[in-house]
Amino acid sequence: MTLSGFSFLMAGVLLNAVAQLLLKAGTNVLGVITITRDNWTSEFGRMAVEPHFIAGTACYVVSLVVWILGLSRVPVSIAYPMLSIGYVLNAIAAYYLLGEALTISRWTGIAFIVLGVWLVAKS
Repeated sequence: MTLSGFSFLMAGVLLNAVAQLLLKAGTNVLGVITITRDNWTSEFGRMAVEPHFIAGTACYVVSLVVWILGLSRVPVSIAYPMLSIGYVLNAIAAYYLLGEALTISRWTGIAFIVLGVWLVAKS
């Protein structure tokens, strides 16, 4: 894997992780979102103007473009497992930024993810 390929993939993963955190922050502001036949326009309207949702969506769009650039340089069998790094980043960031719990079983799962990504990247 080249440095440019790795850089594009990691930028895509980071942007995707940031998008998830922003969307969660948006749901924290709006509360539980329930979409029905009667309220779907107002619910989507609330989401469309919530700044965290706007920023999260923008991050997703940019991450898609960056990810495509990475895929053009790296085989998908190597690139796709790299998305798992996002799980690690989100768990740690959610702990610090959103006050979510990180139990011993989650840390164990994170360790397995890191080991798996390392093995795939090494191959």
